[in-house]
Amino acid sequence: MASALDEVDRSILRLLARDGRISIRTLAERLHISRTNAYARIDRLVADKVITGFGAKIDPARAGLGTTAMVVVTIEQASWREVSEQLRSIQYVEHLTLVGGDFDVLVLVRAPDNQALREIVLEKIQEVLGVRSTRTWLVFDEVTGTHPGLG
Repeated sequence: MASALDEVDRSILRLLARDGRISIRTLAERLHISRTNAYARIDRLVADKVITGFGAKIDPARAGLGTTAMVVVTIEQASWREVSEQLRSIQYVEHLTLVGGDFDVLVLVRAPDNQALREIVLEKIQEVLGVRSTRTWLVFDEVTGTHPGLG
């Protein structure tokens, strides 16, 4: 169930999305609220699971993952839970999404090179029980959005 967010909550989320290391003091000053209010709101957003974690944004290429691909996967009906558990355990699989349409699962893979990508797709993903077929789209460039849902 979605939490009711006001403009201050959305502003907190925007600032944290831009800089997860922003201090509470700086965040409170920018939003013209007290530090106590900022702490309370962040605690509530975490408790309500609006904020699900904090982490670093990593440049994949600088981290040695120069090849990125989207692998679309068709799976056997009703095998999502089992397939997702197996796919999530494969090294270099960053993200899985169950989708509706011409295929069932969208898998984001970040690998060191094309040879590693080939092995991931042909020797790991295609061997997962429940996977019927795959199709790989090589990513040439990526652009991060500006979190349009946060206003």
